Amino acid sequence: MRTTTPHRLARAVAAAVGALALAAGAQAAGDKTVYEQAQATAKAQYDTARKQCDSLSGNAKDVCVTEAKATRTTAEARAKASYEGTPKAQQKAAEDVARAEYSVAKERCDERSGNAEDVCEKDAKAAYERAKAEARLDKTVGEARQEAVEHKREATIDAQAERCDSLAGDAKAACLDRARNPLRD
Repeated sequence: MRTTTPHRLARAVAAAVGALALAAGAQAAGDKTVYEQAQATAKAQYDTARKQCDSLSGNAKDVCVTEAKATRTTAEARAKASYEGTPKAQQKAAEDVARAEYSVAKERCDERSGNAEDVCEKDAKAAYERAKAEARLDKTVGEARQEAVEHKREATIDAQAERCDSLAGDAKAACLDRARNPLRD
């Protein structure tokens, strides 16, 4: 008989930690204090979730422990990605989350036997591979966006600099300065 309470608890903890990590990232990318606080919160929530698993036995306990670990891994990975703020860090976090979810899915497959277990494991592996591919795609898209922003910026500067060519002396220098640093005005 499966108990749903630990699963609900793990999901609730995962949602809370995910929200905390996203909020931390939104507040201050690169803020080490926020990052360390998110890490400490993830550990505390893991400890609480892990203690809830002690009342279970067998595979239900194994699933509960794996979910608690996955929740912690997810929170820590997202906090680190928010702290680092790079597409590569986001990709690594997405892959870490996918790996953690895969571990949980595989552990749940142990409740089954025979062909049902094999199918479950293949489905879990397929979901894991899709998540990894999606993470790589997101990184590539993120890098392409950064590159596009830079190209647009350069094109705008070039166009503005061309407008400055009709000027001379200090007026031209000021115009070129404004073209290179549009946010200074």
